[in-house]
Amino acid sequence: MEKRIFLSSPHMSGNEQKYINDAFETNWIAPLGPNVNAFEEELAAYAETAGAAVTSSGTAAIHLAMELLGVGQGDTVFCASLTFVASANPILYLGAEPVFIDSEEETWNMSPKALACAMEEAKAEGKLPKAVIVVNLYGQSAKMDELMAICGAYGVPMIEDAAESLGSFYKGKKSGSFGQYGIYSFNGNKIITTSGGGALVSNDLDALAQSRFLATQARDAAKHYQHSVVGYNYRMSNILAGVGRAQLEVLEERVQARRNVFDRYMEALGDIQGVHFMPELEGTYSNRWLTALTLDPKLIKVTPYELIDALEAENIEARPVWKPLHMQPLFEGSKFYPHAEDGVVSERLFAEGICLPSGSNITVEEQERVVRVIRRVLSD
Repeated sequence: MEKRIFLSSPHMSGNEQKYINDAFETNWIAPLGPNVNAFEEELAAYAETAGAAVTSSGTAAIHLAMELLGVGQGDTVFCASLTFVASANPILYLGAEPVFIDSEEETWNMSPKALACAMEEAKAEGKLPKAVIVVNLYGQSAKMDELMAICGAYGVPMIEDAAESLGSFYKGKKSGSFGQYGIYSFNGNKIITTSGGGALVSNDLDALAQSRFLATQARDAAKHYQHSVVGYNYRMSNILAGVGRAQLEVLEERVQARRNVFDRYMEALGDIQGVHFMPELEGTYSNRWLTALTLDPKLIKVTPYELIDALEAENIEARPVWKPLHMQPLFEGSKFYPHAEDGVVSERLFAEGICLPSGSNITVEEQERVVRVIRRVLSD
């Protein structure tokens, strides 16, 4: 069996050990410390936001953002349906009710048309959402101008889930810097990693200070341990923040590497009728975190699952596109707004989509292996 090719494995820069050693030499092993402070400053500078607060995960950052917006029992939160469950789980943590919004074709992300319909109905019912969670799928920015205009018209704050899109741009502006709060993830499979971790970015420095308070068990300013509100253990360790600092230094290289991977797949597979790659909206620049494509069942008889199984037989990891959250058993009965009456875009993308190995450290030879299997299976 040939060496396994992973979907998106960690890619170290070689400079991480320097920051880790600094933490050991100064005995800053416990959570918080100089690496945490510096990583927050460097991340905010990159995102071009006033500040950043690093956390134990991207999920924790979403939870804190909703806490800051006052989401609670009985509230509703609108969320993109075509995303990983972590985008919506914090809605349930707070006792709120998720309402899911379909995708549209040009970005695979939240449909402005569906969001406008959901907002109009919510206003008529006298119950606007406390927040809208927009997700930038696989590195591609959603239609931020249209979505922000809708949120602004109804006075509803936006949380931008940029867990997959650090390093992407929308009309020259950094992904994650839109809306009231932006979220990044540094999970092991992301474009840069801290092993596990995330960040909340915002231009509201007071809110970020409050997020740090909540993330460190909400300890009041007293000599003894005093707590007046519920807090969480959500801060990043000084060691992992050191890993993040080294990773952030090579972010632009990682983005270019993944875009090169996408281009090679496009060149090698783009001639196959029925293969359609995830589009890049005009005026945007995707980090191409994962190369995703669809197989048109009218032209290709092989299903995504059959192709995934064939790749696995060759020790190659591939995955389906996210299963829409409105289809998940966890969210059974939740309200959902489709993009159009005659078809649900997110359900079609799930049925026809596949994500290919896309790591910034995949070699040309490994990618050629993937391509050979795909062409053989699709030609059978």
